[in-house]
Amino acid sequence: MEYKIRKMEKADIKEVQQVAKISWNTTYEKILPLEIQGNFLRTAYSDEMMLKRMDVSFLYVAEKDRGIVGFANFSTVKEQGEVELGAIYLYPEYQAKGIGTALLQEGIKNLKGANSLFINVEKENNVGTNFYYAKGFKIVSQFDDNLEGHITKMLRMVKSI
Repeated sequence: MEYKIRKMEKADIKEVQQVAKISWNTTYEKILPLEIQGNFLRTAYSDEMMLKRMDVSFLYVAEKDRGIVGFANFSTVKEQGEVELGAIYLYPEYQAKGIGTALLQEGIKNLKGANSLFINVEKENNVGTNFYYAKGFKIVSQFDDNLEGHITKMLRMVKSI
């Protein structure tokens, strides 16, 4: 499958927002109420928040046939050498084709001074947890999170890099 991984540009915001919405709706349809998903997406992926993310973190997009089919968001390297993978989302039909792996590898390749990468993933998100296990992440803790008034069971997974 032909695709290109590159840094996100401001012109990509609308397409990235659409990937986030479709991916969330598909992944969390049996885990989170649609209203809570919508509230979260409107806040976390608003135009203003996307511009802020571009200023304070690293965003990469996967492009196929001149359209965005996925993206990943990495924090800057923190004091202890930790980096947070804040998001890695793909349209469902592009999952399990190596694109998520390519986004992950691109982010890791560009993290100077990092020694570990962590992700907080919803425990029932089997697609996500299986992906992270396959990429060498290990569960280090579990915790409850309040997402728009809905308590979710979260896993913190870490990978040494």
